[in-house]
Amino acid sequence: MAKTSAPPFKFLFHHPAHLLACGFGSGLAPFAPGTFGTAFAWLTFPLLQSYLGSDPGIGIFLVLAFVIGVSACQITGRSLGVIDHGSIVWDEIVPFWTVLLFTPDTFLWQAAAFAAFRFYDIVKPYPASYFDQQVKNGFGVMMDDVVAAAYSVLTLAVIKAAVLDPLLG
Repeated sequence: MAKTSAPPFKFLFHHPAHLLACGFGSGLAPFAPGTFGTAFAWLTFPLLQSYLGSDPGIGIFLVLAFVIGVSACQITGRSLGVIDHGSIVWDEIVPFWTVLLFTPDTFLWQAAAFAAFRFYDIVKPYPASYFDQQVKNGFGVMMDDVVAAAYSVLTLAVIKAAVLDPLLG
């Protein structure tokens, strides 16, 4: 991801895509905007659950949020002159909401999910690295974090199956 300074707050209101792609302002953090975007996702996930109710309802919302996010990230990246500008955090928000959908509803599990997601988002294991380095458009911006989300869910499942299930019998 490009290391660039955040745009001014008023940038969010130049186009609706900017407000969405910059995570309603969470991406304008002066440092670690991806972490702030992920924290925004964590804090707002209970709202999704309360308004959308069922897991299928949230799932449909997440698919729509991904599709709209591809365009929002593309438009915002083009406006900022860097396709994966640091202030674009919708690519963290939607995939982390997806991780939370598969994570037990406890603070420790969600904290572990947060740590795993941030780790995989930063390290970008293949194929996340492919999307990050080779697919220079809104789809690539979103997909590298979708891969990080998949690795996170897999990691949590392995921890549960290999460590916790044997301990708890």
